[in-house]
Amino acid sequence: MSRDDVIAQLLTDLRDGQREALARQRKHLELARTEAERMRRTAEESVALQLTAIERMKRVSRIVVPIIVVLIGQVVWLTVKYRIL
Repeated sequence: MSRDDVIAQLLTDLRDGQREALARQRKHLELARTEAERMRRTAEESVALQLTAIERMKRVSRIVVPIIVVLIGQVVWLTVKYRIL
């Protein structure tokens, strides 16, 4: 092989290596995009679940808090009525 043939072969190998590297980069980029999309969907689902939980807690607190206030009032009334304290 002459020097020119060696240089041509090295350049060809370099080009092929760069093509392989670019192919791997494209594959990794696609994987990263897929993973980012999955994470976005997961985050959106999490936010939706949290909003649902907040709404449920609001509904429950509208019922439970008045009941607690009434029960505390009854304890105070019984305490005063029977002069326990």
